[in-house]
Amino acid sequence: MTEYERNVFERALEHYGPELQTTVLVEEMAELQKEICKYWRGHANYDHITEEIADVSIMLDQMKLLFQCGGAVQGWRLEKVRRLAERIAAEESGA
Repeated sequence: MTEYERNVFERALEHYGPELQTTVLVEEMAELQKEICKYWRGHANYDHITEEIADVSIMLDQMKLLFQCGGAVQGWRLEKVRRLAERIAAEESGA
């Protein structure tokens, strides 16, 4: 996240409080889930999907700040991407 984003997200956490912002995270994830379900049913609205992904991403950045876990999240992310790459390689090679 940019320094500007960090400042805005920290202000949001201070202004609205952690309880409300964690609630908003859950709401935003549900809205993205709803748009993905519409996609599965053949009623995709790519603008809505894109907007909801952005909303969830913003809220996840706030959660990294709230729980002070950005570095740990990055570490887990790298490990999980590595494992995904290994699984794909194994499946492609027929192992």
